[in-house]
Amino acid sequence: MDLGISGRKAIVCASSRGLGKACAMALAENGVELVINGRDQVALDAAAAEIRAATGAAVTAVSADVGTAEGQAALLAACPEPDILVNNNAGPPFKDFREIDREAMLAGVTQNMVTPIELIQATVNHMIDQKFGRIVNITSYSIKMPIIGLDLSSGARAGLTAFLAGVSRSIAHNNVTINGLLPGMFDTDRLRANVKHQAKLQNKSEDEVAAERAGTVPARRFGDPREFGQACAFLCSAQAGYITGQNLLVDGGVYNSSM
Repeated sequence: MDLGISGRKAIVCASSRGLGKACAMALAENGVELVINGRDQVALDAAAAEIRAATGAAVTAVSADVGTAEGQAALLAACPEPDILVNNNAGPPFKDFREIDREAMLAGVTQNMVTPIELIQATVNHMIDQKFGRIVNITSYSIKMPIIGLDLSSGARAGLTAFLAGVSRSIAHNNVTINGLLPGMFDTDRLRANVKHQAKLQNKSEDEVAAERAGTVPARRFGDPREFGQACAFLCSAQAGYITGQNLLVDGGVYNSSM
């Protein structure tokens, strides 16, 4: 299906690896010009080269911390008027809530709530003026079902979701949409690192721990990042103009609900 976004420009945050990279690849496959971002210059350059080689798309790589004013300025200098914005950022690490001090809480909220809001504020007026814009926020299925130890990440992302619920509806008449993508367990470097850590703690093999975790998913497997990228590309498509203020679970059925 032609998604109707060839020639559009997109900023995809935290896209040197994992789910962000998968979103960038899917958009590039649909003819979108990209600005990708990461803090690891080597990984970022490798991702840019891979996307260019696979799709022929124009890709600009901006090495920056998107959570800082300087990092955001660098992204916007590379693409001042994006048609598509994909917000993504790493979350705080696993930690008992009793051990999270005020400084860490403020950093987590800045990282996973304030930063995407600031980028939306900086880019949405152009989208409104041209009567086309697609904003996708990568959050987590943990905003719907708690993951003990990820309380700060879940809380900040839930705050972002609530903040944008009204905003998304206030601008929908301009053909500008804001939606969330809520990933479950995807086969990424981060998941594999967590599996490795749990294997050491439990004195088990990594394969054994991975199989146990995958077995808790109704689909009985981890997600393929390419599946996530394609879901993102659809939410950015011309055809998705009637979908806004929604939060799409991409979790293999983990979240157990009838609605």
